[in-house]
Amino acid sequence: MIRSMTAFASAERATAWGTLSAEMRAVNHRYLEFSLRAPDDLRGLEPVIRERVAGKVQRGKVEMSLRLKSAASDSSRELVLNAELLERLAQVAAQQAGRFPNLQVNFTELLAWPGVVEQDTPDPAGLQAETLALIDTTIGEFCAAREREGAKLAAVLREKLDGIETACAQVRQWLPEIRAGLRTRLETRFAELAPTLEPGRLEQEFVLWLQKLDVDEELDRLATHIAEARRVLGLREAVGRRLDFLMQEFNREANTLGSKSVDARTSQIAVELKVLIEQMREQVQNLE
Repeated sequence: MIRSMTAFASAERATAWGTLSAEMRAVNHRYLEFSLRAPDDLRGLEPVIRERVAGKVQRGKVEMSLRLKSAASDSSRELVLNAELLERLAQVAAQQAGRFPNLQVNFTELLAWPGVVEQDTPDPAGLQAETLALIDTTIGEFCAAREREGAKLAAVLREKLDGIETACAQVRQWLPEIRAGLRTRLETRFAELAPTLEPGRLEQEFVLWLQKLDVDEELDRLATHIAEARRVLGLREAVGRRLDFLMQEFNREANTLGSKSVDARTSQIAVELKVLIEQMREQVQNLE
């Protein structure tokens, strides 16, 4: 399945500790580059997450962010006080009252003392299991989005390949007429020099010109590249690099076809081929 390198996916999962959410996005990149933003409680999962992403994604600059929204708001959360710690603080305050008669302690300041207010902390194993389940869901949706976009890009590429094939067929159709016209021009020119030419020289020169201007080999190679590109578009693996190499080969043959042209029509076709190939190359840059 052809996949685009650009995609976005998000997912949420309700847990006993609140709502977990994940976002995953990617843009074009030559290789796979992964970065993760996550709460401190989940940073330890980065190697596992990185491995799971690498198992599904081969190219692209991928960014993932994780968030955990507490199930209860700060205003409705029940406060759990450490009675034992409060008692020890009260004893110390009573013992030191004589030394600091004017000392006053605000209750809210007392609550800010480390350990006075106890908070339920998530079970690490349970939270990690929930996070990995969410990660798998997000990666699945991310890959599906890539495949949908890749299918659209593949359709565009096949359309361009059809255009290249049509242009090559047009050149093949014109070749007999172009060769006949070339022979006529050569005969006219050589007729002026006939008295000074050796017997058979016209035929020799004509053959040499045909060899220099023969584009059958370029057309055959273009046909081979078209067939290979269509085959690659049907593969169920990352094909971006293969197609990028093929675009170089396409461009090489189009350049040679243009340099050998002796007819305005084939020169125009060479330009059209280069336009089609460049349009394909731009789309191929988006493929994984």
